[in-house]
Amino acid sequence: MARYRLTRSARRDIASILRTSEERHGREARIRYAALLLAAFRRVAADPEGPSTSDRSALRPGIRSFHIRYSRDESRETPVANPVHVIFYRAVQPGLVEIVRVLHDRMEPSRHIGRGRQEEE
Repeated sequence: MARYRLTRSARRDIASILRTSEERHGREARIRYAALLLAAFRRVAADPEGPSTSDRSALRPGIRSFHIRYSRDESRETPVANPVHVIFYRAVQPGLVEIVRVLHDRMEPSRHIGRGRQEEE
């Protein structure tokens, strides 16, 4: 069974995303977005080099990304109309991926992930 783990930075990203979602769109939207994130995490864990993923080694060796919009049909909740976040992750061993960051798709990832930056475990 494929697994994933979250860095502290990713946990902070998720908390901020869900807090903002609830503030702007309500509790139900927060629940739907959380379910979408969970579906996306499971998908990258199951297929880290899948067709909807991108090699982002220019940011840091081994980093890949996945836009959560590709998991809209996999969530158990009502689909989110316009998901706007990208998961940045790396395979750490067979069957385990580490979610490094979850960033808004308009954010410049090199400012948050990079060769000189060490993500917190």
